[in-house]
Amino acid sequence: MTSETGYLLDNRQREAGRRFDALAELFDPWTLDHLDQLGLAAGWRCWEVGAGGPSVPTALAERVGPSGRVLVTDIDTSWLTQLSGPATGSATGPATGPVEVRRHDVARDEPPGGDFDLVHVRLVLVHLPDRAEALRRMAGAVRPGGWLVVEDADPALQPLACPDERGPAEELANRIRRGFRALLAGRGVDLAFGRTLPALLRGAGLHDVRAEGCFPLTSPACRELEAATVRQLRGQLVAGGLATEQEIERHLDHLRGEGMDVTTAPLITCWGRRPH
Repeated sequence: MTSETGYLLDNRQREAGRRFDALAELFDPWTLDHLDQLGLAAGWRCWEVGAGGPSVPTALAERVGPSGRVLVTDIDTSWLTQLSGPATGSATGPATGPVEVRRHDVARDEPPGGDFDLVHVRLVLVHLPDRAEALRRMAGAVRPGGWLVVEDADPALQPLACPDERGPAEELANRIRRGFRALLAGRGVDLAFGRTLPALLRGAGLHDVRAEGCFPLTSPACRELEAATVRQLRGQLVAGGLATEQEIERHLDHLRGEGMDVTTAPLITCWGRRPH
């Protein structure tokens, strides 16, 4: 989606792969620990929504084994072809193997059947105009007793790139992050969405709803995610008067070292069970 109300960080751009790698390093251990605690095991049927990169689907496939099923969907499957070959077919057609990749827009297309033991989505719903409807569709695809796990950012909960704003480099980083947040808001992103997930899951009829937050304060992956995001959006930041080319280059140069502590928006992980 690249419309004015669509996804700001276009997955077709080269920097998307670097962002996926950094996100995987930052959040995959957290995500998979939560899924494992819910009982993810051999034979489970899983739907990974808006996967982006291959890391979480690969881990799901390893856990469910040949007796399970992993359906991987995204509006752009170009980073997922290694999972099951060319991504073709209907989003509501039959499964063709333990791992299947399909093009699918969770905001517009009908959900792919039901009876999933697990439906998981990370960093997708916050970008959708009709988030509640997409969540309702995903909840309806969960079998009785199965789990829906939704993970999304809450930039308004902690909006800074550098919470320790100790000098000019950190001040610049925070100003560029404010520009990024302005671009997100201009695309209809709810910057306080993460905190609303528990109420949304209960509203979709799920029980046993709980939520936790992940907030990595600094790491090489945090700096790489920041750099890849800024490189991907530099044209829009400059065109919008939110930063100059010189400021962006100076910020990227700071990120190449180890002296800047850069964080991400908190990731809120929320899960609930469909009642029997």
